[in-house]
Amino acid sequence: MTSDDSNSPHTNPQAIHRFKKLQRKTIDSTAIFEGIIAGNATELSKAITLVESTHHKHQEIAQQLIELCLPHSGNAIRLGITGVPGVGKSTFIEALGSLLIQKGKKVAILAIDPSSTISGGSILGDKTRMESLVRSPNAFIRPSPAGNSLGGVAQKTRESIILAEAAGYDIIIIETVGVGQSETMVHSMVDFFLLLKLAGAGDELQGIKRGIIEMADAIIINKADGDNQVRALEAKNQFTKALHLYPTTQSTWTPQVRTCSGLHAQGIEEIWQLITQYIELTTANGFLANNRIAQNKFWLLQTIEEQLKNIFYQHPAIQTALPQQLKAIQQRTTTPFAAAAQLLKLTNPIKNNS
Repeated sequence: MTSDDSNSPHTNPQAIHRFKKLQRKTIDSTAIFEGIIAGNATELSKAITLVESTHHKHQEIAQQLIELCLPHSGNAIRLGITGVPGVGKSTFIEALGSLLIQKGKKVAILAIDPSSTISGGSILGDKTRMESLVRSPNAFIRPSPAGNSLGGVAQKTRESIILAEAAGYDIIIIETVGVGQSETMVHSMVDFFLLLKLAGAGDELQGIKRGIIEMADAIIINKADGDNQVRALEAKNQFTKALHLYPTTQSTWTPQVRTCSGLHAQGIEEIWQLITQYIELTTANGFLANNRIAQNKFWLLQTIEEQLKNIFYQHPAIQTALPQQLKAIQQRTTTPFAAAAQLLKLTNPIKNNS
């Protein structure tokens, strides 16, 4: 990817439009920062667009804004919400967000949206699904296409959290695509990680996987309404029994299981009480602060890896040699491991200078 990817066929059309608007005008970072601090959602959107851009100039300004906003961040509760497609994440988030706004909170929702690996397009449909929140001046909804680099978009989401906190949002909700590595990435940037499940989907016990359970601070059985209420309670009992098999977490918190109906906003108040209990406990025992420090260290290493990967693929020698090595693999004249070693030699300054 070049430094200006505005013409790339794999860039989301909405993102292209935003980036081109930025390119047509002089960017005043001071004005954007002052707007963010004043709680201006338009300026916050501009800042996140700069963060998401791969244009070199935009990245410089984005880093300046992040540094300016950093002292004003860190005071929000960061929630991660995941679940398979169809579990009702958007409906649940709208119900929870609406409740929080009624309580006088400002809520920012940063959704990592699935992108097509074929066309590069992204659904970005959360704004249309969260009709009530969209109309609220105290809600900010920002979908980001995951694209080809989940680590990259997760890093930009992490930076967007800082900007949203500086804009005065009390609750930051990160919604994941609910598949694969996204849960690990989002878990590494939130305080409370919530897993949404469906009853009667045939995956109650199959869903008890060590990785996701170790990450989840609560399991919520959604769509517990109508004829599905009995199945939801059965699923709750199964998950509760399974959770007892796991050791005590570092936070000393015991993951909880609850049922709710996001569609009818039933059980949402109890879930929020659960979250506040967790925050109170982990604040008192020091886990919350220590966990955020550990997350910062994790993101230092992740950022280095992402930058090294970008530098590697943008290297002129790699752009020439990579297609050759791929062809050699296809012709079975080399192995993937030998080809990788050959390519890495081209960008290794230590070996090249020895």
